This record gives sequence, structure tokens and C-alpha cells, in this order.
Amino acid sequence: MSTVLRDIGPVMLVGAGKMGLALAKGWLDAGFPPQNLVLVDPHPSADAVELAEDFGLTVNSEAVGLQPNVLVLAVKPQIIDTVLTSLAPVIGSHTMAISIVAGVDIERLSRGLGMDRVVRTMPNTPAQIGQGITGLVASAAVSREERATAEALLQAAGQVVWLDEESQIDAVTAVSGSGPAYVFHLVEALAAAGKTQGLPDHVAEKLARQTVIGSAALMAADAIPPAVLRENVTSPNGTTAAGLAVLMANGGLTDLIGRTVEAARRRSEELGRA
Repeated sequence: MSTVLRDIGPVMLVGAGKMGLALAKGWLDAGFPPQNLVLVDPHPSADAVELAEDFGLTVNSEAVGLQPNVLVLAVKPQIIDTVLTSLAPVIGSHTMAISIVAGVDIERLSRGLGMDRVVRTMPNTPAQIGQGITGLVASAAVSREERATAEALLQAAGQVVWLDEESQIDAVTAVSGSGPAYVFHLVEALAAAGKTQGLPDHVAEKLARQTVIGSAALMAADAIPPAVLRENVTSPNGTTAAGLAVLMANGGLTDLIGRTVEAARRRSEELGRA
């Protein structure tokens, strides 16, 4: 366990859904002291109850008592204003907030919490197995030490990248936040194409799934650019080249993904204004 993670002190996690629990499990597996973690969820899932029992955690239906060093917000954006109001009694002068609430900006979080030390983040679902990536942006009041604290906590879910401007969060949401769904749909599409070419359903699905899993593992094992990995697979005038000629044509995959990310970014902005 890193020194930063060990020395963080009390953490209150508000919202014990899939992403919140992924973070909590990552902290605890890394050796974060269970007595320093409080879960707050009015309707904890069976997974949350099991995690609490395994590590001897406290699960509260509301935020009471403890004034944490770090307050982690992992609730649905639809209820964020009510949640922020309810947290006033537990916020101390030493408290920093980390939000993984989609579409809720730092100004709104600061106003609702009555504090100015806020880090806004956007993780993605591979965080559930410690393979995620999270974009982070901090308010001006967050110190270097507090940034290190936020980074240590989010690294429990995978890699982190700091952003220069909060507006970039919408692009992060569109690329990596929504990106796993694009990859899963690619597997669906590849399997469907295999079935169309006469493969049995179970064979096509296994081939498509493992092709993406193996390709991702190859990228993880080799730091060379994806373009070079692509070229390494592509023999001149071969089958891969024939397929890539379709994908890389005007209006092909690059344009399609560009439109996909743009649509997701616009929607992220709309949700932030809601």
C-alpha cells in the first residue's frame, strides 16, 4: 500500500453502487484500514452488505457523525442536490470532496456542499476489476497534497489522467466513460458478421469475444502504437488488408467513431445543464 493511501485518514463513501463498491474494494484490497471507511447508502445492495461483513465496515443509511478527511460522492446525478444538502453536518474544515457523479460540475458541487475543495472525476466500468481509467480535474483550492490523495484513491480502480480544464470531462465521458460500451458492441457486431458468414452462433461469439480480449492484452503487453500493431497484422494484399480497406475508407470506422464520440460528448454537456 502506498504511503499516501495509508495516511489518508477517514473516508466516507456516499453511494455503494457498482462504481462506489469497485473503489471501496480496491482501497481495502490495497490495505486501506477498514475502520477508516464508512459506507453511506439508504438501500445497500447485497454486494455492499457482503463487502461490509467481509471487512467489518460500517454501513449507514445516512451521513452522520464522522467528519471525514475525504468525502467520495458516488450517487446518481438525479438525486445529487438532495444528497449534497444532507451532507452539511459531516463536512469539516479539513474535508475534501471527490465526485464521480456524471454531469455535475464543480461549481454546483461546491455550492451544494458549501466548500471549495472539490475534485471531479470520470471513471469507467473496467474499474470494477481494477482495469479502469479515470479522468480527474480539481478546483483551484485543492492543494498538491490533496491532489495526491485523490490520485491514490482513484488509482485503486486503474490508471488516472489529470485534465487541464473541467470542460474536458465531457470528452473523457464520451471516449473512456462510454467507450467500454462501444467495445462491447464491436464484439456483438463482429460475432454477427461471423454468423452471417456461416459460423455457428457459439463459435462466432467465442471468436469475436476472445479476439478483442486478446488484442487488448497484446496492447497492454506492448507499448508500441496501435497503428504499428495494426500494421504488424496486415500483409500486403492479404485478407486483413481487404477488410481494413472497408473500415478505413471515407465514412468508415474513423468517421463513425468520431460521430459516436461527438454525440456522446454533446449529451454529456446537455446532462450537465439539466
